[in-house]
Amino acid sequence: MLTRRRLLIAGVSAGTLAALAPVLARADNVKPSLPLKIGFVYVSPIGEAGWTYQHDLGRRAIEAAFGDKVQVRYAENVPEGNDSERVIRDFAADGAGLVFTTTFGYMNPTIRIARQFPRVVFEHATGYKQDKNVGVYAGRYYEGRYLAGIVAGRMSKSGNIGYVAAFPIPEVVMGINAFTRGLRSVNRDAQVRVVWINAWFDPAKERDAADALLAQGADLVTHHTDSTAVVQAAEARGRYAIGYHSDMSRFAPHAHLTAVTHHWESFYTRTTAAVLEGRWVSENVWGGIKDGMVALAPLSAAVPADVAAQVGEQQQAIIDGTLQPFQGPLFDQAGRQVIGAGSTLTDEELLKMNYFVEGVVGRLPK
Repeated sequence: MLTRRRLLIAGVSAGTLAALAPVLARADNVKPSLPLKIGFVYVSPIGEAGWTYQHDLGRRAIEAAFGDKVQVRYAENVPEGNDSERVIRDFAADGAGLVFTTTFGYMNPTIRIARQFPRVVFEHATGYKQDKNVGVYAGRYYEGRYLAGIVAGRMSKSGNIGYVAAFPIPEVVMGINAFTRGLRSVNRDAQVRVVWINAWFDPAKERDAADALLAQGADLVTHHTDSTAVVQAAEARGRYAIGYHSDMSRFAPHAHLTAVTHHWESFYTRTTAAVLEGRWVSENVWGGIKDGMVALAPLSAAVPADVAAQVGEQQQAIIDGTLQPFQGPLFDQAGRQVIGAGSTLTDEELLKMNYFVEGVVGRLPK
């Protein structure tokens, strides 16, 4: 499977998700006939939690908001590659006026099909290629990761944390590093051990990796993969876990401390309204906690009040802009200074992140 998510060099204004440079206006932008046909292409099954599940909540929000003005369909478990190109083309050929393609490996097929259907609007999650009728969007997941790291640092007794990861691309590395930065802001000696599974959604591999980390003494595990297997592994062994994409507490009621969750409802309904009203333009959107696109799931009852208060304070600091997860001084795992005090990594630097920070154990695959 191709790597899925490459984040975008863009910012987003609070509440508005305003247009960001560069913006490519559509020359033929007119109001569509009703109902507006909308297609969603998903890389994995919708299931009950995870990456695709969160996008499907956005699809349902469109149906709830616009009723008979829209006709929404989806295709799930579509592999990245030739199959995705066929599915995207089928939606466009069947009269869709708006198509959401929700994984990085759909990027090139989306661009190719968009050029064949210039009057159809396409929105691609986590890619970086735009066109007059193709916009791109993603979340600043690393902000939530930093806060989750604080929870882990306060709740772990051993300081041995396990992390199940999909592919060694900048987005995933960024999350590992942000989590470790949050972790070591409250527990300087804590360490993060990473196991790579080279898949976004493979519950068996995810479970095996989590079990291996737990067997090596991790008393808390987290993940950048799509299923609930990691939190369930922690539940089975009586350890703690922090979920990803969705609130996974019902799958691990004792283990689950919180989760870094993604929220697409506002973006999807806002985009649909823009298409319906004939005012859509191509945008780069990269929204975080302040914009409501990333959030922590409710903390479990096992998390003490003072820990919850600390997380709340740090979250507000991120919203206010007084805390950046990658502000200096920042050192890589070999002790080399990346940036000094008073500096912060730029978006461009974040999107090229190819090193581990202090506190991550093991080498980053090339």
